[in-house]
Amino acid sequence: MVAAVRVHKHGGPEVLTYEDVEVGQPAQGQIRVKQHACGVNFIDTYFRMGAYPSPVGMPFVAGNEGAGDVTAVGPGVSDIKVGDRIAYVVALGGYAAERLMPAERAVKLPKEISYEQAAGMMLKGMTAQYLLNRTFKVEKGTTVLMHAAAGGVGQILCQWANALGATVIGTVGSKDKAEMAKAHGCHHTILYRDEDFVARVKEITGGKLCDVVYDGIGKATFPASLDCIRPLGMFVSFGASSGQIEAFNIGILQQKGSLFATRPTLNTYVAKHEDLIATANDLFKVVMSGKVQIPINQKYPLKDAAKAHRELEGRETTGSSILIP
Repeated sequence: MVAAVRVHKHGGPEVLTYEDVEVGQPAQGQIRVKQHACGVNFIDTYFRMGAYPSPVGMPFVAGNEGAGDVTAVGPGVSDIKVGDRIAYVVALGGYAAERLMPAERAVKLPKEISYEQAAGMMLKGMTAQYLLNRTFKVEKGTTVLMHAAAGGVGQILCQWANALGATVIGTVGSKDKAEMAKAHGCHHTILYRDEDFVARVKEITGGKLCDVVYDGIGKATFPASLDCIRPLGMFVSFGASSGQIEAFNIGILQQKGSLFATRPTLNTYVAKHEDLIATANDLFKVVMSGKVQIPINQKYPLKDAAKAHRELEGRETTGSSILIP
């Protein structure tokens, strides 16, 4: 039996139950992992609340990201062996001291990347990688607007976009978060609670607006985000921390300048094993180069997962949060 955090019914952070679970031995194509750190992400709250259906039914072990050592391998696993250091993003099962998972979704960790770094960056960092390199190709001269620039994805994306030569504008909720965003590659910050972010974007860009808006907030920033984008630019909605964007008349994209709009997800971009490995390796490379730091600003014991969720949803956190089994 090992410690884990399970959800028996949908609801608020209080439904996260710390208990012992049976893990068992790995089956065909599986590995068993002793975890050193587990990532905490907004997507975890969607599964907890029932906004995203559990692929394994109820009850389920929460969490979608972690890092640790391989302690056993099942039949048919050849490229991963006992003792390998690995990290992963896999739907559910993450908030546990030990777990089983598909070997093909594990990524070997370079010795330069710590378990805590990996648990704090696999989901957010690979998200930043595909957003900047595949959803919209950011390069020298690109102007980017990043909502929640001091958040987990925000801090990674701002540093990486800066390193690619982009001008980075970020919205934040407080002066402290503005300083944090600036320390992580943001050239211009907008206090969205105090300022009209559309007017400020126009002012900062001299009316030219942005090539792309990356939005993980959702309902609260739409449709105003579209007014920050130049004609033929792109609106990228990759999360919904304030609620989902409701159905809208697609004609608005034409009215605002023949805009493109997309709702991507990491699962699609790394569905193929080769894309998973390439995306992870690109992330490891930029982190090891020093161009992107992974700020682990909140650490909680595994048993305090409910507290971690309360603080994440209350917008009390910055950078990455992790649980320590």
